[in-house]
Amino acid sequence: MDFGVMEALLARFDLALHRVPDGVPIPGSFWGDPEAGVIAHNVYVRSDTPVHSMLHEACHLIVLTPEKRALVHTDATDSDIEEDATCYLQVVLADELPGVGRARLMADMDAWGYSFRMGSTEAWMAQDADDARSWLAERGLPH
Repeated sequence: MDFGVMEALLARFDLALHRVPDGVPIPGSFWGDPEAGVIAHNVYVRSDTPVHSMLHEACHLIVLTPEKRALVHTDATDSDIEEDATCYLQVVLADELPGVGRARLMADMDAWGYSFRMGSTEAWMAQDADDARSWLAERGLPH
């Protein structure tokens, strides 16, 4: 992925994307390298960080109020609906990344091991994500 494109996408939500040198531990990574990390309004990635990981961690920050965002270090969620909204939003935003799109992102999510009641990310988005979509809409976030 083009770092500048990802950086511009996150900047729309007042987030800063930081490139971590290869081989250096990623600050704020909940799952460990090479997964993205979050600290306050900052998202950290390396060249080997999966795009779905960058989007997921960024979306955790996007769904939070600025006050809650400021307190984040590594673990960004405290509710099921925030997690669901994060998963939904990352798929929506994937369409804004050239060469990614929602189909690829949902396949990457499934391959990584995201699990949903409907058996796949695509089925969850189509059949069981109304609560996440509504939650995002109520907050004026893309849905």
